[in-house]
Amino acid sequence: MRGILVIIHGLNEHRQEYPLNGRYLHFAEQLTSCGFGVYAMDWIGEDWFGFLDIYIPVLSVWLEVLLDKIMVENPGVPCFLLGHSTGGAVVLKVCIAVAPIFSLVAPKLQFKGANKRGIPVSRDPAALLAKYSDPLVYTGPIRVRTGHEILRISSYLRRNLKKVTIPFMVLHGTADRVTDPLASQDLYNEASSRHKDVRLYDGFLHDLLFEPERDEIAADIIDWMERMLALQTV
Repeated sequence: MRGILVIIHGLNEHRQEYPLNGRYLHFAEQLTSCGFGVYAMDWIGEDWFGFLDIYIPVLSVWLEVLLDKIMVENPGVPCFLLGHSTGGAVVLKVCIAVAPIFSLVAPKLQFKGANKRGIPVSRDPAALLAKYSDPLVYTGPIRVRTGHEILRISSYLRRNLKKVTIPFMVLHGTADRVTDPLASQDLYNEASSRHKDVRLYDGFLHDLLFEPERDEIAADIIDWMERMLALQTV
């Protein structure tokens, strides 16, 4: 293997019932065809028996455990992380690296009106249909603990963007209505990384790897990883 990519999915995405059998299978096949190994993990806290517990109190800890395992199994192989949406925040937290009382006593209480099912995340009708008809995609309201963790990690990242020193590429669709493209631009502007890149795709929506131009997005990601590998040999 030339390198390894670890995929961390976002909130309200397909659970990887078996590794990479979910939404990212096509992307994983593109990566392996280019000589990259692929790992993926589910979110710790998801309820396998009815989606009752969608919250992320310790996800970054479990990602660190997974990375340790990958390094032991693949000594000397360069490792890349890809986090989509909220998964990207978790990845950043790991790389940089007392809940409020209501989250402790009622971690499963739902935020009413927080369901984003009606917001289009792709311009590909087939991709939208596949996502929202998939029983392994959670589309209900997020819970108090989830909302608190997202706000907490977002606040932490805003205060610590300058501490980001690793090479990275951030990708965002300019028409994204779920997350703010300006936040990705802020990361690029403020990070201290020597090697950094930002790609803002005009008119694209939230799920870049499920847009009609998904193969172009995948090619951009693979090209960036190949350039980072080339830098290691200089």
